[in-house]
Formats: sequence, C-alpha cells, structure tokens
Amino acid sequence: MEKAALCEFLTYQRAVIRAILADLDETSLRTPVLPSGWSPLGLVEHLGHAERHWFQEVFRGAAEPLPWPDEHTPLVTTRTPSQVFGFYRDQCEISDAIIAAAPLTATPVGRHPEEPLASQTTDLRRIVLHVIEETARHAGHLDVVRELLDGRTGLGPR
Repeated sequence: MEKAALCEFLTYQRAVIRAILADLDETSLRTPVLPSGWSPLGLVEHLGHAERHWFQEVFRGAAEPLPWPDEHTPLVTTRTPSQVFGFYRDQCEISDAIIAAAPLTATPVGRHPEEPLASQTTDLRRIVLHVIEETARHAGHLDVVRELLDGRTGLGPR
C-alpha cells in the first residue's frame, strides 16, 4: 500500500513535468529565461539523469550506459526534444522496474557522493521520496519558466 502511494506520487510529478512543457516549440524548450542560463529542455535531461543516478547508480550500484557521451553540461543540452523526452521516459521506466522489484526497506548498493544526501538515503523508500521531492521542485521551476516564456499558468494535472 505504501509503495503504491509513493509510486502514484512519483508518477504524478513526472506527468506534471511533461504537461507543463506540452506544446512548447523547440525554440522555447531551448530558451534560457533565468540568469542562471538553464533551459527547460536541459532541466528535463537533468531529471532523466537524476532518475538514472538515484535508482541505478545509488540504489542498484550500477547504471545502464548513457545513450550519448556525458558532456558534463548541467541543465543545458544539444540533444533534440524527442531525444531528451525519450531519455527521460526510458529512465523513468527503468526506475519503475527497480522500484517494483525491491522492498522499500532495501538498502542501496551504491552511495551518493555528497553529504547530507548520502547519509539520508538509507533505503529505497528514502530514494523514492527524494526523487519525488526533486521532481516536484523542478516542476515549480518549470511553472515559472513557462509563465515567463508565454504567460501560461496552471498547466499540468493538479
């Protein structure tokens, strides 16, 4: 029951990300509107990397190879929207399979490299909660960026 509830919240937050960005053209998806310079498309790619990191690298201890060389350019991407959204979808599907196959009390094989997150993510439950929190946080960022791009607000399932 608890696992189902956590998965429901995670699925919901992922859907919010896609809904906020639905119908934006490629120019808008690549447009940085905040001084830090990240783009909406870059943030989606970042979320794909977050799914990969937390569920594959940290929990499982090993990750599927990236579909492209790691360019170490956080929150900016040269890839097409279909590549980025496909990457995010694929990483979410892998994450879902990992969650389905393990109890929430299972301990991670790997470890996040930085404190305090390393000591806070002691089991699968806490990793799922962290990814829900990170996805929701970035959904808020995307809400603001979408409003700045075209004035649209209140997008996504609520």
